[in-house]
Amino acid sequence: MLKRVLILACGVMLGMAISVGGSRIAASWNWFPNRDLSRSSAYLRDLMQLVNENYVDAKSATYPALANNAMHGMVESLDPHSEFLEPKDNEEFEEDLTGEFGGVGLQVESRQNRVVVITPVAGAPGEKAGIQRGDELVTIDGKTVDALSGLDPVVNRLRGKPKTKVVVGVFRPSTHTTFTATLVREIIKVDSVRNVRLIHGDIGYVELTEFSEHTGEQFTRALDDLLRQGATSLVIDLRDNPGGLLDAAVDVAEPFFKKGELVVYTEGRKPSDHEEYRSELDGDPLDLPVVVLINEGSASAAEIVTGALKDTQRAVIVGERSFGKGSVQSIFKLKDGQGLRLTTARYYTPGGVSIHEKGITPHVEVVMTPDEDSKLARQRARSDITDPHEFKRRFGYEPVVDRQLQAALDVLKAKQVLAERAAMAPLAPSAILQ
Repeated sequence: MLKRVLILACGVMLGMAISVGGSRIAASWNWFPNRDLSRSSAYLRDLMQLVNENYVDAKSATYPALANNAMHGMVESLDPHSEFLEPKDNEEFEEDLTGEFGGVGLQVESRQNRVVVITPVAGAPGEKAGIQRGDELVTIDGKTVDALSGLDPVVNRLRGKPKTKVVVGVFRPSTHTTFTATLVREIIKVDSVRNVRLIHGDIGYVELTEFSEHTGEQFTRALDDLLRQGATSLVIDLRDNPGGLLDAAVDVAEPFFKKGELVVYTEGRKPSDHEEYRSELDGDPLDLPVVVLINEGSASAAEIVTGALKDTQRAVIVGERSFGKGSVQSIFKLKDGQGLRLTTARYYTPGGVSIHEKGITPHVEVVMTPDEDSKLARQRARSDITDPHEFKRRFGYEPVVDRQLQAALDVLKAKQVLAERAAMAPLAPSAILQ
């Protein structure tokens, strides 16, 4: 009898040891679900049921609606840049990143409560239908533009899936005629690099409005074009550039870096979040004076380019302290066309400086008033209007002086003078002897 009791006791103890050991192994290998996750999920489930069964408006408290709202709150309470994306928002976000969208190729603006065509994109449906610059859109799919309340609803109605139709009513002030055009939407490519030109003789100027899939190649073409025209220095305008793709930022910085040089790196919670982005340039980097223009609207990828050029002393930075958005958002695709944009790491410049909530401090600070910023943003967007009187007639104010751009030009002129003096210095002794 005693032997049986001992054997039974040993069996129980052995079983407990195996159970405890197995539990530890299972926990370490994630065989069991996370207890905190299980408890929190159960609590959320109970709360959803409570709301669903008792809220006064049953239609507003369906389980799908409650779950959707819960996901928005959960993600968007983390930081300003993490976001749960509904299918439509997710689609528009992906379009912004690719620099392409389904539309009719009409750039429009609001002018005295009218929606006026700035320019039709060459070869796009709007131009093919005969719509011209200065035409006014009066109806979209039979609905008057006035009833749409603002420019965004107009743009949203013009955009859509490729091969779908939209009917627009157009008024042409030059002939006082109205006509209707049925447009079939196509993929429209947006140029994020614009206003490429020489200013003050041999100073190249290029403006980047965002960083999308095609920004790198567009910037390279712009540089080649400016160098062919004889540019000896460069102004890169990143004012009001909200950022975009990290790879596009590296592509823009790359022409100024030797192969293998560090442009930017990231750090996060996981070892895998440490990632270095280095130049893959073949050949010699560009060696010319560069000024980068930034302001409070310059963020994310724009700050990566600015920080890389500043840290490596390849550019002089002019303007105002940048926004300070130095966090990495990873994109996760969810079911039913939904998406998740989640902060997973932070950017660091080649010198190890974190951009996040600090921004980039310019070498030469030139602070503009909010009114100046607003007016200059429109002036940069409408560089096609060179006559000040015409500009005032359209927008109600005379073009303001771009003090930040003027400071950039002064910096480049000063560098040129110093370079010329340095080149002449070795000649001074012989000149004195003569």
